[in-house]
Amino acid sequence: MATSESRLKVKRDGGAIQIQFRDRNILDEANIQLIGEEITQIINQEPKPKLLVDFTDVDHLSSAALGTLITVNNKIRTLQGQLRLANIDPQIYQVFVITKLNKLFEIHETTDKALASFK
Repeated sequence: MATSESRLKVKRDGGAIQIQFRDRNILDEANIQLIGEEITQIINQEPKPKLLVDFTDVDHLSSAALGTLITVNNKIRTLQGQLRLANIDPQIYQVFVITKLNKLFEIHETTDKALASFK
């Protein structure tokens, strides 16, 4: 039986978990569900997860993907963890501004700035 390949690249950087997407376009509902499940498994293994979601090379993001990010954010807050987003394409960032999600998420220009912001 074939196992599904991870849609994420996961790297630990000190106390933080850094996630990058393998896909340039995060639009497919099935993949978004897999991504959400995979992130949930990762953060459930940490007492107070520090998660950095790195959007390098992501060109398109669906509203379902934004919904998954909101769910992940709520889960991390429940665990008293911290979530940071970084390297968001300017066009995608405009969607965050229009939907006011830039107020919900802590967004940084670079991975280094995001990692430095963890307390």
